[in-house]
Amino acid sequence: MTRFKFSTSALGLALLGSVFAVPAVAAQKEAIFAGGCFWCIEKDFEHVDGVVDVFSGYTGGTNANPTYQNHGKYRHREVVKIIYDDTKTSYARLLEIFWRSVDPTDAGGQFCDRGHSYTTAVYAVDGEQLALAQAQKDALNSANVLGKPVVTEIAMAQKVTPAEGYHQDYYKKNPIRYKYYRYRCGRDQGVKALWGNEAYTGVSYMNKGS
Repeated sequence: MTRFKFSTSALGLALLGSVFAVPAVAAQKEAIFAGGCFWCIEKDFEHVDGVVDVFSGYTGGTNANPTYQNHGKYRHREVVKIIYDDTKTSYARLLEIFWRSVDPTDAGGQFCDRGHSYTTAVYAVDGEQLALAQAQKDALNSANVLGKPVVTEIAMAQKVTPAEGYHQDYYKKNPIRYKYYRYRCGRDQGVKALWGNEAYTGVSYMNKGS
């Protein structure tokens, strides 16, 4: 009986490699952004290619157990933790989308939501993320893209405490109230006035009118 023999030539080795090649395995990574109301940022990033999951939470303050009722008092920010597939998107890309989904020039809050807990921040989970975030912020400022300084804080991540269950996917659970809030707060109007055609880059539902 004739047995198949693998060639030891360069071509044979290449073919052998292709037969046993292991496909790239998706690695799930994290990004943490503060962009004002976490209801809004959560919805936006749930409509970004490559994002696996998003949840709302609190970080950066002095209370070990922040809640919706006390997070402002203890200087926590509202944040979203984003789980993403790094074979489909990158941290640099998520940063580009983040900047264009907020007003990073506002040091006092976001749109109708005022105070520290609604200010913008990027919380890096490692040194690479920290460097990328700072580089993008510096590039926006050096090019004077927005006509005024980007003031978003760039910092290393701290513990993120998940927000209460009723805050998670609020836009799905309370669609009418959510849409009313977002419109009356002026969020979309403000982002579009600031960023023009670049507003909500990469946020798919913004291009569908839903």
